Amino acid sequence: MTERRAILSGSTFEEQIGYARAVVDGDRVHVSGTTGFDYATMTISDDVVEQAEQCLRNIGAALAEAGCGFGDVVRVRYLLPAREDFEPCWPVLRRAFGEVRPAATMLVCGLSDPRMRIEIEVDARRGSGSGARTR
Repeated sequence: MTERRAILSGSTFEEQIGYARAVVDGDRVHVSGTTGFDYATMTISDDVVEQAEQCLRNIGAALAEAGCGFGDVVRVRYLLPAREDFEPCWPVLRRAFGEVRPAATMLVCGLSDPRMRIEIEVDARRGSGSGARTR
């Protein structure tokens, strides 16, 4: 039987909406769209680059709990309300994914809270890369 378990971050959004930060399904790890909120304090920076950094810290914690890391990411999706906010984030994103080179998509769309300037979602396969590599 395939292992399936939910990983929770403690975000109030998970409880209010009814989802998990990540789901481990066998060797696959699906990390939900993750914003720049610091889930311990439920605060968010106004700066898109700082939000991107926090997104990656949140994602990194979920991946670590799942037994993998950024080196195991095979797909990343970036969602931003303003396309001009994407390029300033590139150096931060390159640090996490530059060597891994996952398939990637960037979409311009509305997010659920106007303070959110970027949301990042990833899929990983445990053991597929240099999973111990962290941001």
